[in-house]
Amino acid sequence: MAVPHPQLPGAAPRRHAHLHFSRQSMQTVILGIVASLGDAMSQHYRMSRERGHRLRLLDMTGARTAILEQGPDAMSALSRTVTLAKACIELSKRRRSEATQAAKRRRGDGNSAPVPPPPPDSACVVEVRVDLYVNSTSFSVLREALQASVHGPLRLRCRDLRAKELSLRRTVALLELLEPAGVRQIDLSFNNLGLEGLNAVLPAMARFHALRSLQLPYSNVDLRRPTPDMEDATRRFAALLAQLKSLQELNLGSSRLSGWLQRVLGCLQEPLESLELAFCFLLPADFYYLSRSLHSSALKKVDLSGTRLSELLLPPFQQLLAAVSSSLLHLDVMECHLTDSALSALAPALCRCSRLRYLGLFSNPLSSGGLRTLLQDFLGLRELRLVVYPYPVDCCGEGLDWSDLYGEPADRLIDQEKLARFSAELQERLARAERTDVVWTTDMCHHRNLDYLNL
Repeated sequence: MAVPHPQLPGAAPRRHAHLHFSRQSMQTVILGIVASLGDAMSQHYRMSRERGHRLRLLDMTGARTAILEQGPDAMSALSRTVTLAKACIELSKRRRSEATQAAKRRRGDGNSAPVPPPPPDSACVVEVRVDLYVNSTSFSVLREALQASVHGPLRLRCRDLRAKELSLRRTVALLELLEPAGVRQIDLSFNNLGLEGLNAVLPAMARFHALRSLQLPYSNVDLRRPTPDMEDATRRFAALLAQLKSLQELNLGSSRLSGWLQRVLGCLQEPLESLELAFCFLLPADFYYLSRSLHSSALKKVDLSGTRLSELLLPPFQQLLAAVSSSLLHLDVMECHLTDSALSALAPALCRCSRLRYLGLFSNPLSSGGLRTLLQDFLGLRELRLVVYPYPVDCCGEGLDWSDLYGEPADRLIDQEKLARFSAELQERLARAERTDVVWTTDMCHHRNLDYLNL
């Protein structure tokens, strides 16, 4: 079921509905809206006195989560957005046509007065709150729909926007068309904007006063070889981030930030609660800054995947764990080259994170013995619900190295009998400890990690 959207400022309570989503039900709902609004417009322009209870507000947010739960029969985010956009355009054209026909009829009666458009709170308007997905293929139709939506019968109100592989110009144009109230997340993954491009996009977000989450992974930011121009651009980026007063989640995945984290986050006046720094080439100085920053006591979600947690980084990482121990719910350290000895050194700090619910350990060279020890250590973490662990190195096929497991289908390289015995042993240990509420799994697809906005 969709999560109720907060009431927009100044709006009166309206009749609304929340729906489950599948391909068939989504198409049925959108066709139903088109038919209902078409009816309402025809009655309005014919001055019909027939009025009834009509839908005013439809909340379609949360469909992305529902689709993940429903499986392959569900409508994709892109198809859903395009279908809704086309409905918005169709209804706007029909509205103009109905108004033109009504004007002609009135002129035929000797009345040349123009026909006013229906007021915003009339039966001819439905507000649809939705999470939008757009790429280079669907950009044009969504832009047209958002333009039509301003005064049209179907009003699109975006909650979460995911824009993939768009140019700088198109990204800014799209952001400028969104109604600012109610936008809580913007995801610009894989847009390759670079630091200068991000500095051109961020000013368009300043009017989104409820923006809580900003996703900027794979933005082609590399600060490892600084130049004077790069330093100026970084200062501007930090200042622009600070203008997003409600920001609580920031994803800078795959940005090469080596030693620059303090300068990137240093202007923020309010603490972040979710910080994703996967494959960011972090240095000890970045860890030490973060552990002493205003963010440390507020962080609920931390993603450090791809950070090589070698001996050099273990002490600052332990210090960071100590700093976030009272708030941390979600920790990703996948593909961090963690060995049994490193994990043993980190275990006391991890066990002090008493609120931890999720731990991602996939693609680390851990043995079954190291994982058994960790499971035993974690039995006291009463809120822990999901651990995604790697294929144990001792379950590799003969003559294979653990790193081979992640380049080929695992069923070709893993000794499936060993893995099955180990998995069964973990379940037995959890059952004996009366902790069957915890899932320990190597399956990353069917056990989704925690989304910060749903924590």
